[in-house]
Amino acid sequence: SFRALRLMQQADVVVYDRLVAQAILEMTRRDAERIYVGKERDHHAMRQEEINSLLVKLAKEGKRVVRLKGGDPFIFGRGGEEIDTLSEQGVPFQVVPAVTAASGCAAYAGIPLTHRDHAQSVTFVTGHLKDGSMNLNWSQLAQPNQTVVFYMGLLGLPVITKQLTAHGVSPDMPVALVQQGTTEHQRVFTGTLENIQAIVEHEKPKPPTLIIVGNVVRLQEKLSWYKAPEQPRKGATSPISGPAEESR
Repeated sequence: SFRALRLMQQADVVVYDRLVAQAILEMTRRDAERIYVGKERDHHAMRQEEINSLLVKLAKEGKRVVRLKGGDPFIFGRGGEEIDTLSEQGVPFQVVPAVTAASGCAAYAGIPLTHRDHAQSVTFVTGHLKDGSMNLNWSQLAQPNQTVVFYMGLLGLPVITKQLTAHGVSPDMPVALVQQGTTEHQRVFTGTLENIQAIVEHEKPKPPTLIIVGNVVRLQEKLSWYKAPEQPRKGATSPISGPAEESR
């Protein structure tokens, strides 16, 4: 947003995450200090508690600090944890909302998260809990007429498919995987709860990959519009699964 851009260009220090695109980072002041605090599975440049303390330290030094994140800071972005620390330490702050990964990736994949004929609600779920478990309310996630979006769920996909089918979701329920959505490296794979793991084993998508479960995925081939350079075919479905309409 213009507001985010204005703040980025005023910042003395930019504390940024792994998924912040280089083109975005280059919009900051040339003389601004850039501090990388990105996280990958089993490798964190800095622990969350250290990031919280760093933000407080920099602010109390009188510096104008921008905490730059990919997606929306309040949706699985730990933004709440960070400003909780700032509030406790008496550090003033403001939050600039952004487009969360579910919205951006779904739009670029041609998948409407809600649709009057298919889904009257949408649920965002993290597939990577703080303690490493996936102790979710599966009965709620298995309810009909909804779309469920799993963030950070690729490694937990076997658990997701097993639990959803065990709680009554049809094995034919459509599933989409969106790898590096909205970027030139975007890849989209469609299948069903029954065969999506086989697609993963064949295609080997890598994080960040978003998982979308629901009947709205059936619309993907028809509504697909974005053709990434590495994925020129319309729909960009896996050869194992075939087009989404054939994966019912």
